Amino acid sequence: MTHQVRAVVARGKGAPVSLETIIVPDPGPGEALVKIEACGVCHTDLHYREGGINDDFPFLLGHEAAGVVESVGEGVTDVAPGDFVVLNWRAVCGQCRACLRGRPWYCFATHNAKQKMTLASTGQELSPALGIGAFAEKTLVAAGQCTKVDRAASAAAVGLLGCGVMAGIGAAINTGNVGRGDSVAVIGCGGVGAAAVAGAKLAGAAKVIAVDIDDRKLATAGRLGATHTVNSRTSDAVEAIRELTGGFGADVVIEAVGRPETYQQAFYARDLAGTVVLVGVPTPEMKLELPLIDVFGRGGSLKSSWYGDCLPSRDFPMLVDLYLQGRLDLDAFVTETIALDEVEKAFERMHHGDVLRSVVVL
Repeated sequence: MTHQVRAVVARGKGAPVSLETIIVPDPGPGEALVKIEACGVCHTDLHYREGGINDDFPFLLGHEAAGVVESVGEGVTDVAPGDFVVLNWRAVCGQCRACLRGRPWYCFATHNAKQKMTLASTGQELSPALGIGAFAEKTLVAAGQCTKVDRAASAAAVGLLGCGVMAGIGAAINTGNVGRGDSVAVIGCGGVGAAAVAGAKLAGAAKVIAVDIDDRKLATAGRLGATHTVNSRTSDAVEAIRELTGGFGADVVIEAVGRPETYQQAFYARDLAGTVVLVGVPTPEMKLELPLIDVFGRGGSLKSSWYGDCLPSRDFPMLVDLYLQGRLDLDAFVTETIALDEVEKAFERMHHGDVLRSVVVL
């Protein structure tokens, strides 16, 4: 049996997305069919549309999603029909060298559904964004991409854990190892950076300094836990961070932009033996130049954060519980809710910095 559903598809590089009818097969071994309730509009979806990931068009966009498992294939035991789940793009294999060493958050062989979803009009196979493809009424994923969470949670809010919010929170808690009393600076306060601010607050940081060139984003960072804000359009970010930390620099600096200039700011804005975490995603042509003596002389750690170094089975339920307890304001990340046919307009608002997240609600 197959399912005909509506979905948002990018047919070609730079072309506006379109609402299409697609064919979703029943789940095979190790797969799950999920009825989508909500899916955030992430910059990564725009990168797919622009051909910035690869050229495997047409793409089925959407990946920050929550929904209900409708059916599962043979051998699936971790989730069952009726489970409310957040989707993830790290379905750990359990067999690679990272998993076998007890570090599944670095899994090098994450997997997706084996069967392909197709365009109803032509039968052409679709490439689902990050192996998910959730701007759709239903999608087919590997069962390991489904993490069961408390049904009491808002799908629009907790679906964002599927990518950007988890990346930011995890950059602070998992990668940066922010501890009680630490000073933390976050450079770039879009969706991921704002989540890093929230993560630093959760971890007990004494001082959280938000840096951006947009006062609207800084205001949001303040609501999420920043104790200080710096507009780097009008102030020197490095000097401001040092001034706010007794002249020393922050214990942890999280770079959530992904540019050489902001990475250099992060590098020089940390204390001696401090930590820099890169969670912003650079483009392939970007180069970084630093005096090697400064890398040696400042000590500490230079880290990259992949998906917030998260383990969905561990982190998603915990963060959803904190959300339900009122200790993590995931609702603050939802700027607006939109319909499935409004994704292209959401991309435009994203370009202008008007939203933290637009969320498609089905």
